[in-house]
Amino acid sequence: MSRPAAKKSLGQHFLIDENLLGVIGRLAELGPDDVILEVGPGLGVLTAYLAEHTGCVHAVELDRRLEPRLRDALSGRDNVMLHFGDALRLDLQKLEPAPTKLVSNLPYNIATPLVVESLDRLSSVSRWTVMVQREVADRFFARPETKAYGSVSVLVQLAAERTGFHPVSRTVFRPQPNVDSALVAFRRKPLPNAYPRLKELVSGAFAHRRKRLPNSLELAGVATRAQAAAALESIGREAEVRAEELAPEEFVALAEALER
Repeated sequence: MSRPAAKKSLGQHFLIDENLLGVIGRLAELGPDDVILEVGPGLGVLTAYLAEHTGCVHAVELDRRLEPRLRDALSGRDNVMLHFGDALRLDLQKLEPAPTKLVSNLPYNIATPLVVESLDRLSSVSRWTVMVQREVADRFFARPETKAYGSVSVLVQLAAERTGFHPVSRTVFRPQPNVDSALVAFRRKPLPNAYPRLKELVSGAFAHRRKRLPNSLELAGVATRAQAAAALESIGREAEVRAEELAPEEFVALAEALER
């Protein structure tokens, strides 16, 4: 069966090098009781490996052209369930059995929103091992006052802690991407209270990251400048501060101060 051409519009770069599978398995700490959510199975190389080492795999694929290739690659593997559709639109909370780990070579164009949305919407997932663009992997656990630090950094770090990182060569994909990639692994920690409200605050804070934080929050409709300045003062920060200067935990304190 011929290999379908990757679609650039879908951010597809098919994993073809099986030597990387052991690294993924080690970082994901795969076990027979795991229920895996894989988004973007592509040609099924990783899917088959996951099926061999875990109890169940939910493989979610948007590109229907890949269905014959996937079904052929996964023939006889009764513990794989294929779901065709947009992972950002499907109700993944209804998957049965509920996934316990997200392990994927994520399509580039959905990697960030998928990870961020899974933090609070897929409460059954306790561990992530995802292959993403190197700059995205760096952004997940970037430190304050760095170029990579932003709303994604804050939200990921409030919900999880990094457990592994592995740079990935461009040669393991077809077609070869024009950017570097990396595997990043992290595990869940307890979510802060009122996490949905916190997401709104963090997104608003970085919406105008060149502006002072009170101005950015007012422009985003999260709080008035006066409210934001007073809340910042209560957590020991001056009103002139920018979002990139606050550590993730300070956003939790700021949210609590704004609620008072």
